[in-house]
Amino acid sequence: GRASAVTFSAKGVELEKAITGLNGAAVVEALLTQKNEPRKFSDKLAGIEQVRAAQDLAMRVLAVRSQQQAWLHHQRMARLTRVLLTSFAALKHERGWVDMNDVESAARRLLGDAELSGWLQQRLDARVRHVLIDEFQDTNPLQWQALYGWLSAYAGAGPGEAPCVFLVGDPKQSIYRFRRAEPQVFKAAQAFVVQGLAGALLSCDHTRRCAPAVVDALNSAMLAAVQAGEYSSDFRPHTTESHEPGDVVALPQVPRSARERDGAGGDATWRDSLTTPRVLLEDTMSALEARQAADWIAAEIGSGRLSPDGLMVLARRRERLAWMFEALRERGIPSEQPEKLDLCESPAVQDVVALLDALVSTRHDLSLARALKSPLFGWSDDALAWMARLQQHWTVRPGVDAKPVKPSWWTVLQRFADLPEQERTGLPSVPEPLVQAFITAATRLLRYRQWVQSLPPHDALSAIYGDGDVLARFAQIVPASQRAGVLAQLRDLLANALAQDGGRFLTPYRFVRALKAGGIKATPTHNPGAVRLLTIHGAKGLEAHTVLMLDTDTGSSRPESMGVLIDWPGEAPVPRRFVFLASEKNPPACAASALALEQQARSLEELNALYVALTRAESRLVISSFEPHARGSGATTWYERLLPLTLPLEVPDEAVSARQSESDTFSLLALPTLALEVGAATPTPVEPAPADDERTRIGLALHRLLQWHPTPARGFDWSTVHTQAVAREFALSPAQAAEAQAMARRTVQGEAAWVWDDAVVDSIGNEVELFHGGEGLRLDRLVRRTDTGEWWVLDFKSAEHPEQQPELLAQMRRYAQAVQTARPGAVVRLAFINLHGRLIELHNTSIHS
Repeated sequence: GRASAVTFSAKGVELEKAITGLNGAAVVEALLTQKNEPRKFSDKLAGIEQVRAAQDLAMRVLAVRSQQQAWLHHQRMARLTRVLLTSFAALKHERGWVDMNDVESAARRLLGDAELSGWLQQRLDARVRHVLIDEFQDTNPLQWQALYGWLSAYAGAGPGEAPCVFLVGDPKQSIYRFRRAEPQVFKAAQAFVVQGLAGALLSCDHTRRCAPAVVDALNSAMLAAVQAGEYSSDFRPHTTESHEPGDVVALPQVPRSARERDGAGGDATWRDSLTTPRVLLEDTMSALEARQAADWIAAEIGSGRLSPDGLMVLARRRERLAWMFEALRERGIPSEQPEKLDLCESPAVQDVVALLDALVSTRHDLSLARALKSPLFGWSDDALAWMARLQQHWTVRPGVDAKPVKPSWWTVLQRFADLPEQERTGLPSVPEPLVQAFITAATRLLRYRQWVQSLPPHDALSAIYGDGDVLARFAQIVPASQRAGVLAQLRDLLANALAQDGGRFLTPYRFVRALKAGGIKATPTHNPGAVRLLTIHGAKGLEAHTVLMLDTDTGSSRPESMGVLIDWPGEAPVPRRFVFLASEKNPPACAASALALEQQARSLEELNALYVALTRAESRLVISSFEPHARGSGATTWYERLLPLTLPLEVPDEAVSARQSESDTFSLLALPTLALEVGAATPTPVEPAPADDERTRIGLALHRLLQWHPTPARGFDWSTVHTQAVAREFALSPAQAAEAQAMARRTVQGEAAWVWDDAVVDSIGNEVELFHGGEGLRLDRLVRRTDTGEWWVLDFKSAEHPEQQPELLAQMRRYAQAVQTARPGAVVRLAFINLHGRLIELHNTSIHS
């Protein structure tokens, strides 16, 4: 307080008041900074030693208080965890569930129990003579204790007594600590096999995969980490069998100034949120890096130096891969993310789920709007806006204080479709093209809702797929690079209608709720000719000619909060310490050493991940990065380790980069011209009908009516409801709709009546979709005769002589080849059914085994 410096004397006054008022918090504030560090008073102050002692005492008090708070937090979490585990165990017992932890714990208890272990070991001895465990570095301590409980009984036994144990693993590839995998377990098991079972230790540092340039970079990076004391000192230089030179290169680092040039730092501009996603500032650098990498990939593919399926893009976080997927999509380059994809994250699947949701809950306007906007119906923004106007028109306002009663979009659409044309005059003047779109959509939705209410979810969804031509609609709208993946996801959704809840007692409502909740994993598929996008964990065990590593200049992760510390040495039967830790930034004294061990293990795993990433490359390794926000004093980044070992690459300008060209439109492949046999009569040339010709629409109505005819018929006949439905759907007059219905009756009652007779056919399919030779085919009807086992491909035509049209004959030949491929060894016969109901068999086109 007697100091001449104002800041010092002010703290003296604060300290005096705090002591007088017995205010401990104010004492600490006077002596320590906001970061709880000693304030720097002048050493010339009288009595400075007492000030230093007081500061030391204040810091010790804070440390004790932190320890006490950490102890209380740990006790609260321990009590909560015991309740949680008890409740979860009761739930699993009630529902008959067993999880992986139960399996591991039960094995450990059984093999460690003195009364049961002998009996279990005897049973195992009788059945198991050889034990081979691969990827042993990913074993957790609990799994090792179960295995040790069995094998330890043979420690010191003579030859031939113990089973032959063979453990394969590489601690340098241990990257699954989030699943409690511990490299120390591998070392403990290694010591036990050598000392307890008199086993041999074999090591291999020779590879047949990586090119010499990749191996040299690997050795240099890892040996530098060993010299710096960051990595295991037993690392040995690797060698390779590969004779391809290979190379290790680096793309230019994307500077932070590129974000301003890209427009992210400029003034906010309006965007259409339905078509333009919002890009946050912190995401912009990742997007720019992905675009630069995608430009380089496009140039390499365009020049023929690289094929898409020869490239693997790696990242530590899945979010980076999402930016890469988008950048490749913009350039028309197919890519896939084959690991742990949630099926319901697919936009196409979300569109179908929105339709199901609207059919189950007709008040869900947002779901119906999404379904109408999707390729399922293809509505424009203008059509949606008119629906909103109609909803406002029919909104009832009872009074000033009463809440308006607003009808749902479903109600509005059905009401509009049911109104006679003359009664629509009082409504907002909906444009004529939209009127027909509204009526068609209302008819389809009503039909779909009847299916959902009367059929199992799988059958209803399958009927919707067939009626709405769902796969073809999405194939037409998505880019070619994504087409195969989208179609696979839509088929996966249909399959899940059988797999969900084991296919038992599944209702449409429960199916929709399960889909909207997420967590349903998509079936992994491999699309040939696509770039693979993988996290480093997902790429383990895989390889590629060229590996591109994204985001290599990111430092260590931030300190965690509300976590757990486990100190479990590989050879110990139980953990030494288990700590619920509120914050790693300010650990209590009791957890400081355990946290230091945890951070050391994380740093080691970071280098292991680098090792795994480098060893995925067969010939070429490419690193990519963007300039970090600040170069901290933390651990060395991958970019800093690898950059001195690489050669620089130049990225082509966007204007001249060799991007993949693709059309946003979808067209069917051209069918080959039918080759006529010598002496065959030349068919009469037929002019192609216009796309919306009257006969074409009548033919489509014929197909729809025949789809609705069941097998067996059991007295079925089409009614006026069916006639009106096809008239609305295909814009037919009453006379045209009646003509289509008459043609349908002649078809099922004429020469081909046996096709709908379940006493004659035992396998029936309508609108059967087949993929053959990269081409999607759609068969009107496919049946198998019971008496002969022959498969008949039947094509309904509204023409009198379809057999005289070369295009149709060529198409039927493709149908036959597709069915023959799907049913090898079977007899396949082809026939047209014309407008008079005649069965016109194509004898010279049928295919026999």
